Amino acid sequence: MINQPSVDLLIEQLGLDGQAASRYCLCVVAAKRARQILEHHAAHGDPDEYLKEISVACKEIAEGKIKYTKD
Repeated sequence: MINQPSVDLLIEQLGLDGQAASRYCLCVVAAKRARQILEHHAAHGDPDEYLKEISVACKEIAEGKIKYTKD
């Protein structure tokens, strides 16, 4: 379970046009970013970090580094 950053903060940060994103949207975006991080580590032979990929993805969402667009 992710405690920091909180799910509510992540939903608000990920939202568009002042509206919060759904929990489903958060799950999809975080999972896609976590897979990208995992693939990057596998391709470049980076040593395992202390933080799990999903934790890194959630931290990036909380910092505003990750956005999504509706198709």
